[in-house]
Amino acid sequence: MSERDPNRGGRKRRDRSPKTYTRLTHPLVRDSRDEPFRRATWDEALDRTARGLAAAQGAFGMFSCSRATNEMNYVAQKFARVVMRTNNVDSCNRTCHAPSVAGLSAAFGSGGGTSSYEEIEHTDVIVMWGSNARFAHPIFFQHVLKGIHNGARMYAVDPRRTSTAEWAESWLGLNVGTDIAMAHAIGREIIHAGLVNEAFVRRATTGFEEYRALVEPWTLSLAEKVTGVPAAAIRELAHAYARAERAQLCWTLGITEHHNGTDNVRALINLSLLTGHVGRYGSGLQPLRGQNNVQGGGDMGAIPNRLPGFQDLLDPGIRLKFESAWDSALQPRYGMTLTEMFEAMDDGSLRAVYCIGENPAQSEADSEQAVRRLRSLDFLVVQDIFLTKTAGLADVVLPATAGWAETEGTTTNSERRVQRVRRAVLPPGEAREDIDILCDLAGRLGHDWKYADAEAVWNELRSVSPDHYGMTYDRLDEHQGIQWPCPTTDGLEPPYLHGRLWEKDPELRGRAAPFGIVQHDPPVDLTDEHFPIRLTTGRRLDSYNTGVQSGGFASRCGAASTSSCARRTRSGTGS
Repeated sequence: MSERDPNRGGRKRRDRSPKTYTRLTHPLVRDSRDEPFRRATWDEALDRTARGLAAAQGAFGMFSCSRATNEMNYVAQKFARVVMRTNNVDSCNRTCHAPSVAGLSAAFGSGGGTSSYEEIEHTDVIVMWGSNARFAHPIFFQHVLKGIHNGARMYAVDPRRTSTAEWAESWLGLNVGTDIAMAHAIGREIIHAGLVNEAFVRRATTGFEEYRALVEPWTLSLAEKVTGVPAAAIRELAHAYARAERAQLCWTLGITEHHNGTDNVRALINLSLLTGHVGRYGSGLQPLRGQNNVQGGGDMGAIPNRLPGFQDLLDPGIRLKFESAWDSALQPRYGMTLTEMFEAMDDGSLRAVYCIGENPAQSEADSEQAVRRLRSLDFLVVQDIFLTKTAGLADVVLPATAGWAETEGTTTNSERRVQRVRRAVLPPGEAREDIDILCDLAGRLGHDWKYADAEAVWNELRSVSPDHYGMTYDRLDEHQGIQWPCPTTDGLEPPYLHGRLWEKDPELRGRAAPFGIVQHDPPVDLTDEHFPIRLTTGRRLDSYNTGVQSGGFASRCGAASTSSCARRTRSGTGS
């Protein structure tokens, strides 16, 4: 195992009672919504799917899968854009880390985390904000523990005193929805204590004076009243973070799953700009993705506003490059997000959905509303490995291979590392690979796509995405994974992003990173004498997402309930 392999040292044993998984092994169709499923041949299922999708040209949405491979996500978004002529393609990224992508892109022009997992082992201060990484990201947390063993101090900022907080130097149990207030108070304290990295701020950022004015009202005493965290604890965190030679700021859904999630992310990024904790080894920003390929799904273009390689759909030059590569005109406007697609089901502007590895009937915030909307569609096709609740609503169900052990391809983790996955066993019954299914459907709809294998798909992606160009399958095997950007086949970039911000030459430094001028926006529903208790949820170690794979067994941890705040599995999404 490579020294740089993020999984090293991450093996964990958990005793569980046996569970039998009932896999989808044959295509299923129903002759009417009132009738049960019946077994069908692949030809019948695909022909029926092709007719259902063809009837919905202009009113179609693709739900892609963050548990499937990069190659599948690439072909899925290409299917939406070329075959169905729409940019309505999205995934669980929308409901988990889209705010991270938006915030990081606004500041740095790139939506990925800025550091590698390895760097967490060699930093001085670790801030875990809105993250119970010990349960939600156990492999990453192994690196955190090594960092603590090497002398790093960890601070946990979370309304819940989680198991992650047990390892922290200090737990700052802020009130739900007061993250921006806390961040602004930390920023103000850093400024007033004279701990700003003035050379970095002057050279590499813009908007500092506006930021100074923004945070000035947020005294430690005001922050204590709003957040519920003692002023002394806020001051301690501010000084520890600013004085550290190297510091990592990490977050998950406790930051992003808010009505103002992007603003939350910008508020945290501001702290890194203020102190220069970005763009160098050991210092950075880490949005921790919960599925194995949330990062990769977005990188492959399975989002409504970006083409593969996170290239802007509205840029005419970028669009022309893809039109030439795909021999097809692209719609010059952003598509609908996942949220907007569900809303469009109500007014009839979205009439057909192709759902791959998602379980929105259970994972959407209002599941009853989600079920009603899915039932209102003219046509729903679900491609999955289990008969999920969403699949139970479909007109056609297509059995796919599992993204792990049954499929060839790649995935991209939270540190931007692309890694190979390999087929080890044959899929059950008549289950087929996602890419083969998509290409078969494309052929029935007039597009003759022929990919010899997953590597052929990957090579097409490399030809249109500069960040991935240097990652051949051979090199991925040789290095046991490579982080993007990797623009050439004869070298590797540093493990951290945005080192350019430290260049003295303005030409090399490029665009300065702007401070985010974001206001504290409290939750709409505040506690009062009639509603004095707030429910806040989070992942539990033995109950994963909608429970399709992890539910239904007895656990020694006593955490088998599937009622925790959950995103989806493959079947599903989330982070």
